[in-house]
Amino acid sequence: MATLAVQYAHPFDDAVVVGDGQVHVVREAALATERMDRLVLDAVFGDAATRAAARWLIWEVGQAVGVCPSSIHALYMARGKGLVHGFTVPAINVRGMAYDTARSVFRTANRLHAGAFICEIARSEIGYTDQRPAEYTAVILAAALREGFREPVFIQGDHFQVNAKKYAADPAPEVNAVKQLAREAIAAGFFNIDVDTSTLVDLKRDTLAEQQRLNYETAADIAAYVRSHEPKGVTISIGGEIGEVGTKNSTVEELRAYMDGLNAALAARGPAGVVGLSKISVQSGTSHGGVVLPDGSIADVKLDLPTLENLSRVARDEYGLAGAVQHGASTLPDAAFHNFPRTETAEIHLATNFQNMLFDHLPDELREEIYAWLRVHAIEERKPTDTDEQFIYKTRKKALGPFKRAMWDLPASTKATLAAAYDAKFGFLFAQLAVGGTAPMVAQHVLSPSVHRPAPGTAGATDLSAAPDDTELSD
Repeated sequence: MATLAVQYAHPFDDAVVVGDGQVHVVREAALATERMDRLVLDAVFGDAATRAAARWLIWEVGQAVGVCPSSIHALYMARGKGLVHGFTVPAINVRGMAYDTARSVFRTANRLHAGAFICEIARSEIGYTDQRPAEYTAVILAAALREGFREPVFIQGDHFQVNAKKYAADPAPEVNAVKQLAREAIAAGFFNIDVDTSTLVDLKRDTLAEQQRLNYETAADIAAYVRSHEPKGVTISIGGEIGEVGTKNSTVEELRAYMDGLNAALAARGPAGVVGLSKISVQSGTSHGGVVLPDGSIADVKLDLPTLENLSRVARDEYGLAGAVQHGASTLPDAAFHNFPRTETAEIHLATNFQNMLFDHLPDELREEIYAWLRVHAIEERKPTDTDEQFIYKTRKKALGPFKRAMWDLPASTKATLAAAYDAKFGFLFAQLAVGGTAPMVAQHVLSPSVHRPAPGTAGATDLSAAPDDTELSD
């Protein structure tokens, strides 16, 4: 078998040849076999040297066959110009059983010839799911390769958020933490980043500009940092946010105050002609994870579609953006999703319902083991008014990291049942959001320049590991 500089024997035998720091795929069909399962297992659970080698190989195999991390910026700019329209990009937070979940996403994309979709992970999720950016990228790319997907892969840092309490105590370290996470993510292949400084909006101020000032100035600072660390040939898609999700609904006037302030602040920080945002996240009635009722069910959501439509229109017509972004959408009723393309919403974020599906399909014994673990290790998060159902629903995401290997090793029959459920759900969502058939559109507008990496153990190789960050927020 071919070996890397760190003496890692990859599972593809002579179907993939590694030599002099280069990867040649001799038999592409081997990538869509259980051999990829073995490679990604090493990328996640191997020792440090094995993980580094497996992740590098996944990356370079992807580069060799055209499965490359890409930026959706150009497609969004085309939408801002009115060149494309009529669909809403799903941004899917792949939390638990990430490899199997992502395989379902790419299977669905292949079946529907979809290209306009995103796999993402939030700053908080990186912590509680135990998935640093380098691991997450490896898992997403491996899933695409396993399913024979051959389009650009959009990987996004969701809610790279400034924590308001930490900012109030000492602004510089908190902003720097977001910058360093962005730098780590970019190096790992996250070429789409949502900068969330909406926590700094101060509604007590007299004018909208003053209410949004800390938000747009801090966002501009982080966006300029992101631009300064882009790989050659890549224009990262950067999103901003004007209202913290779960608070009051956003207005057109707030959008203008934020965008005018941010564009001016970014121009002052960046070089001449610095590229700005591609989209803007707004609040229109949803909340992260939904509102949990005492019996554990989710309350109905009053989604303000006219506000969402109007904000998207202003974002496009006045600022050239793709439009507005809707967070916290996965727990909406099925009948709501066709409204997003109709209102020309640019992007929606989907997370919690896929997590719910995972827990619903776990073997009873494992599920009860997880819930018992939560009652010990997450007890400090239980409010006095919480029922047991509310407490479990709100905290079970915290078990995704500690039980990652147990979920990875679920019986094949359980995985098959869950895969069928995921395939049906992703198929429904892709159809409702009208992203089927968008692969040619992506191919027309999105360029994916090659970004090669030195092999581990050779000159110039970069250590992509970083210390954990567990800031709280979830979709």
